[in-house]
Amino acid sequence: MKKLMNSVDSALTDSLRGFGLAHSDIVSVNWEPKFVQRAGGTPKGKVALISGGGSGHEPLHAGFVGQGMLDAACPGEVFTSSTPDQMLAAAQAVDAGAGVLFIVKNYSGDVMNFEMAAEMHEGDQDTVLTNDDVAVEDSLFTQGRRGVAGTVIVEKIVGAAAEAGADLATCKALGDRVNAASGTMGVALTSCTVPAAGKPTFELAEDEMEMGVGIHGEPGRRRVKLLEADALAAEMIEAICKDGGLSSGDQVLLLVNGMGGTPLMELYLVYDAARRICEERGLTIARSLVGDYCTSLDMAGCSITLTKVDDEMLGYWDAPVHTAALRWGV
Repeated sequence: MKKLMNSVDSALTDSLRGFGLAHSDIVSVNWEPKFVQRAGGTPKGKVALISGGGSGHEPLHAGFVGQGMLDAACPGEVFTSSTPDQMLAAAQAVDAGAGVLFIVKNYSGDVMNFEMAAEMHEGDQDTVLTNDDVAVEDSLFTQGRRGVAGTVIVEKIVGAAAEAGADLATCKALGDRVNAASGTMGVALTSCTVPAAGKPTFELAEDEMEMGVGIHGEPGRRRVKLLEADALAAEMIEAICKDGGLSSGDQVLLLVNGMGGTPLMELYLVYDAARRICEERGLTIARSLVGDYCTSLDMAGCSITLTKVDDEMLGYWDAPVHTAALRWGV
């Protein structure tokens, strides 16, 4: 294993310290317990958005703390859920009087720990559970579908609504609606290597790919021979459209997300394929996003997310955002 680190034990702390120093105009880092919050705090009377989970998926979630998205993020150890005390401390720090909305990816540890934190938090709160992965209905990590890159879209759209003054019930309902309108399918060309393990999570032959892989290296739908980009994108989009009932005339947001080890050249190549296939199906690409947003350490591969959007969602997507990983309109 070759990693840029001082030691396995200090990797998360060292990385968070660097993140906080690099983006001190946007975020501040709390150390005991660990969470990242919006610099200057949550504006008074605004619904506070909190997310989190295991590290290794950067920039999810700390990279999306700031104006127009999250007010706090709770990073756990690599691929390990953040703890209830992190989540509770974050909620107490950023609650500005309008309540707290937890945005939780559907993994057993995340769900359990956020539920515990929500029970202990004395202020108003609610939860949006993201489960956009169409690849499998269940896995060892989840109770039902997994929450993956569609979480970024939920955080952006709901974050903009909260910034505009929407109340807790409105933010919760919007988050649920965006999640229900989103579908994601991932593929891996290589495994990721968790630093503490020191070896790849799984093995793939040079001519194989894992179709429907999870962001922790969980098995997908099946292992297949390497496909050309057009064929790969067609299969992924077919799965998403079938699951979400997408049909000709629908407007969608198209996200091509890198898993951490894939060059942008290849991600834009996949975007080209995905866009052509969507247009052949009669889908209108209303907005696009390409890059590393919900990663799996050093895994080579990508995911495709389609979110069926309406004018309200598009307005919130276009609204100003200023975070370490997303910035426009400011």
